[in-house]
Amino acid sequence: MLVKTPGEITAIRESNKIVAGVLSYIEKFLNPGITTLEIDDLVEDYIKSRDGFPAFKGYKVHKNIFPASSCISINEEVVHGIPGSRKLLEGDIVSIDVGVKKNGYYGDGAKTFAIGEISPAKKKLMKIAEESLYLGLENATDGNYINDVSMAIQQHVEAAGFSVVRDLVGHGIGKELHEEPPIPNYYNSGYRAKFKEGMTVAIEPMVNYGTYKVKVLGDKWTYVTADGKPSAHFEHSVLITKGQPEILTMEN
Repeated sequence: MLVKTPGEITAIRESNKIVAGVLSYIEKFLNPGITTLEIDDLVEDYIKSRDGFPAFKGYKVHKNIFPASSCISINEEVVHGIPGSRKLLEGDIVSIDVGVKKNGYYGDGAKTFAIGEISPAKKKLMKIAEESLYLGLENATDGNYINDVSMAIQQHVEAAGFSVVRDLVGHGIGKELHEEPPIPNYYNSGYRAKFKEGMTVAIEPMVNYGTYKVKVLGDKWTYVTADGKPSAHFEHSVLITKGQPEILTMEN
């Protein structure tokens, strides 16, 4: 479990402030007709204007290299959607996940946005997913089990009739984009890891309208729901304290 020094925390805070800024900045551009590549260009320009580097660009998993500055996932796409020529449409929901590296340290955050007027079902999905993140965060405190966060998220989501993705989880963050410990969004009785003051972690419920099962498309990156139903994703990076966590991916 990686406890950070005060100097490291300052650097991680700065990277995450850029993440918060870009997710706030981008919202006004999210209208029907814009392409996901145009959104990605705006994200990259914003990050670079703050002296940051887009952390996802060139990120490697096995032999697969991610080609863009943000992950943009629409409707049934869960996470890791690759920006391209696809246009946003009225009624879509779109998750934008952004990573920033600055001064050797990383920030990571995500938010799902509604494009124009969306269906009541999608509204409820987004609401429950975002609520589950904050209910999870209430349990992210020094000495608590990581499972306390996982259980809070899972219970809220499943009580609403939705499901949490199991194949993808939250994570520590710092000098690496993905560090220990893993932070699942579902309870696992065998997982006994605890939070410690000074840890920095990214907590990110991925909530599906139907089944929790997902599959990867042929591009080797994009995860989609196995049943084609929509998914919503919210993520904050936080600093673990003796009380409530400090949310690093907030502008103020």
